[in-house]
Amino acid sequence: MTGQLDPRLHAYRPDLADEELFGLVEAERFVAGNDWQVTSPVAPVRRAPREGAPLDTEALRGEIVRVFETRDGWAWGQLREDRYVGWLPADQLGSVGARVTHRVSALRSFVFPAPDMKRPPVMALPMNARLEVLGAEGTFARTEAGYVAARHLTPLDEPAPDWVAVAERFVGTPYLWGGRSSLGIDCSGLVQMGLAASGVACPRDSDMQAESLGVRIESTDPSKLERGDLVFWKGHVGIAAGQGILLHANAHHMETVVEPIGEAVARISDAGHEISGIRRIAVDPA
Repeated sequence: MTGQLDPRLHAYRPDLADEELFGLVEAERFVAGNDWQVTSPVAPVRRAPREGAPLDTEALRGEIVRVFETRDGWAWGQLREDRYVGWLPADQLGSVGARVTHRVSALRSFVFPAPDMKRPPVMALPMNARLEVLGAEGTFARTEAGYVAARHLTPLDEPAPDWVAVAERFVGTPYLWGGRSSLGIDCSGLVQMGLAASGVACPRDSDMQAESLGVRIESTDPSKLERGDLVFWKGHVGIAAGQGILLHANAHHMETVVEPIGEAVARISDAGHEISGIRRIAVDPA
């Protein structure tokens, strides 16, 4: 049955597997794993336990990772949020301590050692990183990581009303395969970050999104698109931003751009790929 399970979303290898997969996959041993929390602003999730291995995705501060094995400075685990499996630097994980209450709603925000913007910051957190707010001092929120501008934080139970507007804030961000922050982002990461800010669970990769998000629209006519529709090609996804505009992180421009949907469709068609599907997402603003 192993061949029926996506290894990106199920933690199993020939030598080791999640105990929840016992009887579904073959492995030398099965373990329960332990939960750890991401402590760095952005932690790489790589395909193999080495620095030069491909970057498959990134984990943001405050996310929980179920770790099944740690060796040679690397932790093999599964992200709780989107269930992605991979290798993370072990020194960027810590014991689960923070009871996250807020997310970073700015594109990036500095963490200061004191409630003073003139002090050198200790780190910069990306959008959707999660923190525990412990109190307030003036215009700053006191968190377990330090002091953050209060206006840059939003309670987890207050989703952004317009996920496309959130995604539009990444325009100009460099393209990075596997990226999920304003330092670098890819096409499906852009969709995931926008939807996450609106409280919508979203799988990581474009093929997963094409299978599970929203409802499939039968027509692939770009003129029928509504704002927030997702347009899929093989290995790529873009967001309809309204008025005939497509928002997407792409390797052609090597950044996140907005461009006329007709130009994008023609260019991608010239490269040998036609629209494979359109999906419509209904986000409840409440």
